[in-house]
Amino acid sequence: MNKADLIDRIAAGAGISKTAAGIAIDTAVESITSSLKKGDRVALIGFGTFSVSQRRARNGRNPQTGATIKIAARRVAKFTPGNELKRAVNKGK
Repeated sequence: MNKADLIDRIAAGAGISKTAAGIAIDTAVESITSSLKKGDRVALIGFGTFSVSQRRARNGRNPQTGATIKIAARRVAKFTPGNELKRAVNKGK
């Protein structure tokens, strides 16, 4: 599913226009992004939690040359699925 498919489903499910659904999705993504930039967690009960994690600097290898390279420390976005999402995914098996 891509963004356009998601917009279609939300518009149909909520009985709103595709434009309004697109604005709602964009606003949700922007809100989550801005919270993560500040270092805050975003918890959507039943779905999951978005958080920021710190990765330490480390040495890596260039796969083409085999040379050792330094990988800088960085902050990364992390998603942890909630229990309801885990159950829903595993029911499909």
